[in-house]
Amino acid sequence: MKVADNLRQVQSLIEDACERSGRHSEDVTIIAVTKYVSAERAQEAVDSGITHLAENRKEGLLEKLAFIHDDRVTWHLIGTLQTRKVKDIVGKVDYFHALDRLKLANELNKRMKKGTLNCFVEMNISGEESKHGITEEKLDSFIDALAEFEHLRIVGLMTMAPNTEDRDVIRHVFHRLRILRDRIRDRNIDYAPCTELSMGMSHDYEIAVEEGATFVRIGTSLVGNE
Repeated sequence: MKVADNLRQVQSLIEDACERSGRHSEDVTIIAVTKYVSAERAQEAVDSGITHLAENRKEGLLEKLAFIHDDRVTWHLIGTLQTRKVKDIVGKVDYFHALDRLKLANELNKRMKKGTLNCFVEMNISGEESKHGITEEKLDSFIDALAEFEHLRIVGLMTMAPNTEDRDVIRHVFHRLRILRDRIRDRNIDYAPCTELSMGMSHDYEIAVEEGATFVRIGTSLVGNE
């Protein structure tokens, strides 16, 4: 299907989810995750009106950047980043969704040199060993430790729900992330306003929106996977 047709379907479901939860659909930003599709398909997404694109690997990001030349596009890196690859992406992305360790924060800050990078702290709410992210217990101390990195701005929290059909389990994870986001936001920290929630993918974004997501990361349902 054309991306434009998929987008209309996604937007409709988001509007329904917002209506159920008393939210405004304008408060939800759709990010097209293009990691499994060609640069041409990513360009189609942009031509359809999607201005937020995400990759989970440095290589994919650089490929799409070389192909798509459009100042309207906001670029997101959503996958785990090795410190040795930081130098290749700094200055090329607007949002980084997987900040989960101080060593990485230090390298990002050192390479930035000027300006600020919008970062989400990645949380492991479900406790799955296969998932990256910090635990709830370490969140406050992690946020405190980020004070020394003047080029990093902590705009919110990010998580991935378990791959399960149990909607209650998924909802619990998203609900917990919102509570944690509110806790940090209410501390009124200059470098960590923490107003955003990056959560929800193709199979669970409606639940994420109901629980307060401000950024949803949608791949298959929007651009496909090949």
